[in-house]
Amino acid sequence: MTITNQDELDGLKEIGRIVANTMRDMAKAMEPGMTTRELDEIGRALLEREGAVSAPQSSYDFPGATCISVNEEIAHGIPGGRVIGAGDLVNIDVSASKNGYFADTGATYRVAPVLPSLDRLCRDGKRATQIGIAQVSSNKPLAGIGNAIGRFAEKRGYTLIRNLASHGVGRSLHEYPGEIATWPTRHDKRRINKGLVLTVEPFLSTGGHWAADGDDGWTLYSDPRAPVVQYEHTVVATDRGALVVTLPG
Repeated sequence: MTITNQDELDGLKEIGRIVANTMRDMAKAMEPGMTTRELDEIGRALLEREGAVSAPQSSYDFPGATCISVNEEIAHGIPGGRVIGAGDLVNIDVSASKNGYFADTGATYRVAPVLPSLDRLCRDGKRATQIGIAQVSSNKPLAGIGNAIGRFAEKRGYTLIRNLASHGVGRSLHEYPGEIATWPTRHDKRRINKGLVLTVEPFLSTGGHWAADGDDGWTLYSDPRAPVVQYEHTVVATDRGALVVTLPG
C-alpha cells in the first residue's frame, strides 16, 4: 500500500495501535504455567474488543488469532497446549485488520530467568530492527534495509534467517512490493516510494540460517538449530524517514 492522504494514514495508525497494544498486553499477561492457547485467547479477546479481525485467520485460515512461537519454534507457532516455562523465549506475532487496513507487529519476550547470552540476543535483535527502520525513507534502496542489518549482524557475530523476509502491508497482510530481504543482497535494485507501507522484521540468530518447515504445516524452526529472535514493526516511508505505526498508546 502507498499512503496518499490523511484518512489512509489515520486508518493505518488505528490498526497499528491496536496490534501494538494487543501484543503488549499479551506479554504482560504471560507467565510460567500458562499454555500458548490461553495466551492466544487473551489476544483474541483484545482484538475483538477493538473491532479488529485476526489477519492470519482471515487471510490464511491460520488455527489461532495470533502466532506464538516458543524456543525452537521461530515463527508461525500454532497456539495450543504447550506450557510456557521459566527461561523460555516466546515470540508473539500479532497482525490484524480494521476498516480495510492491516498492520503487523511482533517481538520476542524472555520468561525469567534466562541466560545472559539470550538477554544479549534480544537486545541486539531490537537494535537490528531499529537499524533496518533507519534505512526506510523516500527514494532510498529497498536493499539498504538488509544490507545495514547484515553489517550489524556480522559485526556482532550473528547470523540472519534468510528465507523469512519483510513485506509490503496495508490493504492486505502481504502485498506489494512482495518480499523485502532483511539480509544482505546485491541484486535488488528497487527503491522505496514515498508513502510505501512495509514491515521491518529481521530474524537474528546465534547460528541459524534458514527457516525449516515443521510437521504441522505452519510452525517454522531454525536450520541449523539455534536461538532466534524477531522484532517487527509496520512503518510508512516519508521524506523524513520511517513513520512507525505499530506503537502502543
